[in-house]
Amino acid sequence: MGILEDIWDFIYDFCMYVWTNGDLLAFLIVAALGVAGALYVVTDKQPVHSAFYLALVFVTVAVSYFFMEAEFMGVIQMLVYVGAITVLFAFCIMLTRRHIIEEGEE
Repeated sequence: MGILEDIWDFIYDFCMYVWTNGDLLAFLIVAALGVAGALYVVTDKQPVHSAFYLALVFVTVAVSYFFMEAEFMGVIQMLVYVGAITVLFAFCIMLTRRHIIEEGEE
């Protein structure tokens, strides 16, 4: 039973450490959202949904920059990647999907 008690004590100590440090807890939540969004980017069948999940991943990266106190990089990440690149992807997907659908009907 000694090993199980040691494992339980480690888990309990880690959970208490995370709970008492709010910034670590917030970072872990943001990181989990980023990983989940990245998984949805590659597994979703709708390309438009994948583009917007990619925007979620970009937002979590920007928030991570804010956690590292690199505010300028976080703002640039939000403006360039979330604002411009995601909109570019969405427009490209919408324009090419219409062309593919029209060719398939012929």
